[in-house]
Amino acid sequence: MIDCPRSGVPAAKRPIIFGVTHYPVFLDIRGKQVLVVGAGKVALRKTRGLVDAGARVTVVAPECLPEFEDQPVKLVRRRFRVSDLNGAALAFTATNDRLVNRRVMEAARRRGILVNVADARNECDFILPARIASGDLQIAVSTGGRSPRLAAGLRREIENLLRKHR
Repeated sequence: MIDCPRSGVPAAKRPIIFGVTHYPVFLDIRGKQVLVVGAGKVALRKTRGLVDAGARVTVVAPECLPEFEDQPVKLVRRRFRVSDLNGAALAFTATNDRLVNRRVMEAARRRGILVNVADARNECDFILPARIASGDLQIAVSTGGRSPRLAAGLRREIENLLRKHR
């Protein structure tokens, strides 16, 4: 829902737009500890974004794609343990095991750590938008997790527009 605070109408009587459930925000995660559980393609994409943003990333997974070896992360080759969340500011779980993802989500929430669950939008405390970065400009596009393909398509269109106006 979107509330219209500048309308001059008291909050209880303001019109509400249904469908929007997330608050957009850009986080400064430089130097923050972030846990990524899983080491497949989805986890690699998330890990690269976190590293680019300056996070100190720990990746926990019994097996990993070879590309993880080239990432400046702490790579722990074993199954997830609840203690892996110690000191984490954020957690991401992107394994191919629904039970592991759920276990990570539950443990993170018990500790007050916001968590993104790659295979279950309804279990996420936050979602990741399609993102365009050009110098100091960052644009984020989100469909609330309902259509990542649409958001990615819009991102590509915006990238093309930006290229035309450079």
